[in-house]
Amino acid sequence: MTGTRIAALGHYQPAKVLTNSDLAALVDTSDEWITSRVGIRTRHMAGPDEPVDELAAHAAGKALAAAGLGPADIDLVLVATSTAIDRSPNTAARVAARLGMASPATMDLNVVCAGFTHALATADHAIRAGGARRAMVIGADKMTEITDWTDRTTCVLVGDGAGAAIVEAVADDAEPCIGPVLWGSVPEMGHAVRIEGTPPRFAQEGQSVYRWATQQLPALARQACERSGIAPEDLAGVVLHQANLRIIEPLAAKIGAVNAVVARDVVESGNTSAASIPLALAKLVERGELPSGAPTLLFGFGGNLSYAGQVVRVP
Repeated sequence: MTGTRIAALGHYQPAKVLTNSDLAALVDTSDEWITSRVGIRTRHMAGPDEPVDELAAHAAGKALAAAGLGPADIDLVLVATSTAIDRSPNTAARVAARLGMASPATMDLNVVCAGFTHALATADHAIRAGGARRAMVIGADKMTEITDWTDRTTCVLVGDGAGAAIVEAVADDAEPCIGPVLWGSVPEMGHAVRIEGTPPRFAQEGQSVYRWATQQLPALARQACERSGIAPEDLAGVVLHQANLRIIEPLAAKIGAVNAVVARDVVESGNTSAASIPLALAKLVERGELPSGAPTLLFGFGGNLSYAGQVVRVP
């Protein structure tokens, strides 16, 4: 078995931006109401001619360029998404076709907001087991397409976007840069976050999610750090699922990551579900806020009340 690392990152958001003032013209809300409850100020919205696989392909193309690689260098494509309308071809296959990849294995993973960290662990496992050489791992969601725009409790939360990471093997004598995953779920609370119906619509029990996240997740996040042999105070970065600033800030404090840069991309991007972690991570790296090799905790949580987290070294 060998170790793995993130070789490069890429991200993409649609050009259209919705402000809180824009939403106030649609539903009974205000900038003060939204920012005081969830901390979001803006979010990006894809158009009807921008499907999820297009968002994903843009992010993947940027990751390839950042790594100096071509489509033929990827032999596994994993896309974490819960908003692909079509079942087949899956989103991963459509991304591979858009980018002209040769013959990669292609799979979608639907673990909603924890999708990217699940997909990252799956790529890590596949490479360690010899099933793949280099993987493209993408989180992409078009949440605005499954949103009830008359429901002010959910429509103020969501945005669209994608983030991608290239995962590859490291030399046998090199230190692995993707740590062991801690993952699980709370099946009996799966009703707390839902995308159901025809057409599908996003709904959640906000208070239940808030209580669970703030009370249960700090201990789980610390366990993820333990599996990588790193103390929370030694983390350089913390990138949690970007659901709500009022969850992110107290959760990071409870983890004990006192010296870490904490991603707050939710303020400008909203909740982009599976895209939120790679989107936020890619921006921190692009802006130089996390230097190469910085130990960073990634922790996704949400839909299905599933969770997955691991410590990685950023490229």
